[in-house]
Amino acid sequence: MIIDLARRAHDHNWEMDPITRSLLDTDFYKLLMLQFIWKHFPRTRATFTLINRTASARLGEMVGLPQLREQLEATRRLRFRKSELVWLAGNTFFGRRNIFEPAFLDWLEHDFRLSDYELGVRDGQLQLRFEGLWSGTTMWEIYALAQIGELKTRAALKDLSELELDILYARAKTRLWEKMERLRGVPDLSISDFGTRRRHSFLWHEYVVHAMRDTIGEGFSGTSNAFLAYKHDLEAIGTNGHELPMAMAAMARNDEELRTAQYRLLELWQQSYQGGLLILLPDTFGTTQFLRDAPDWVANWTGQRIDSKDAYVAGDEYIAWLERHNSDPRQKRLIASDALDVEQILGLHAYFAGTPRNGATPDDFRSAADFQDAQRWSAERRVRFSAGWGTLLTNDFRNCNPQGGDSFNPVGLVCKLTDVDGHPAVKLSDNESKALGERKEVERYRRIFGAAGVADLPVLT
Repeated sequence: MIIDLARRAHDHNWEMDPITRSLLDTDFYKLLMLQFIWKHFPRTRATFTLINRTASARLGEMVGLPQLREQLEATRRLRFRKSELVWLAGNTFFGRRNIFEPAFLDWLEHDFRLSDYELGVRDGQLQLRFEGLWSGTTMWEIYALAQIGELKTRAALKDLSELELDILYARAKTRLWEKMERLRGVPDLSISDFGTRRRHSFLWHEYVVHAMRDTIGEGFSGTSNAFLAYKHDLEAIGTNGHELPMAMAAMARNDEELRTAQYRLLELWQQSYQGGLLILLPDTFGTTQFLRDAPDWVANWTGQRIDSKDAYVAGDEYIAWLERHNSDPRQKRLIASDALDVEQILGLHAYFAGTPRNGATPDDFRSAADFQDAQRWSAERRVRFSAGWGTLLTNDFRNCNPQGGDSFNPVGLVCKLTDVDGHPAVKLSDNESKALGERKEVERYRRIFGAAGVADLPVLT
């Protein structure tokens, strides 16, 4: 797929161009969670709030409110297309058909509506809030993040001449190629695109996905973006996210219900999907406490996604836990997805999958010790490792701007569940820097769940 991105940016009138072209232009797991919410919590109300972790990026001054409001309103007018609903109804996901119920698809076609929103600027930062039925607010998360990110990109592109645009994209393409070249040919590699929410732009995202498929081949497992999977006949990747245990915990009536909410969610999820889509996301309130107190049946789940803990530490912890529960780790899936780049992907793949690439040297790994461990495990797979590659796949324009500066650098923007039926929602995370929620509630959750295994690590995005 050849797109003259520089020419498109130079000649195109961005003002009226919709960023969200389809309601499928979201992470696939949002659709799976939406069906879960529709089925079990149709009258529950929920609030999502925009949070900028990169305080130095004054997004309220970079992104114009009229332009953002225009994009949000255009998205509210979108409806699912017949062909998209046919794809959801008839396609095979994770080797299974009929994941989406006919009644849910009928609701998507006739009754699904995005909620209203509140938009403003305070102290140089965007203030954006979505409040309403949970089924009407949850989908805003990815749409809003992608739109704000692309409006930031469009604003920065306007400052560049045609030649400077050529240089910008030439540098970004060269960087992408160098990354892919290091990954091409690695035995048993499994990488998925997880980059929708903080992508440079939709067109660049599509370009990257094509490039990965053409260059990496079978090592490219698919994309979390449902629209790109639908449009280009790719595997749609994703299961569930932090908002579900956060919501279950917020609805708990006492401390004991709060402590067990994360496991009650798993029971409800596996009932909803007939024992499929069983990937754990244990770090919402801390991975160590989750595994320590998990019922034995949790070891029967297919695998685990790592989102906020050092992936080497979290993977070893998961493997040891499986072994204590007499479950073979080599048959389980371990997915790393936090701030990955090519070095981490190569190192983790070698460490866990047992197949370091030919000619690997210590420079390819995080440390000499990791390289030694990779060699030690080179003859035996420890777990079925895969990587969910996000921001630094779809938005690595660092130092690509010919004018210098950081206007194209990714920003740590999130849109998180903050309230459920009037009760504050909390995310503790394995990384103290990623904890979200009202201070009193965070302290209460810490008392209940503890802080075992929690670290204070830098947050890239």
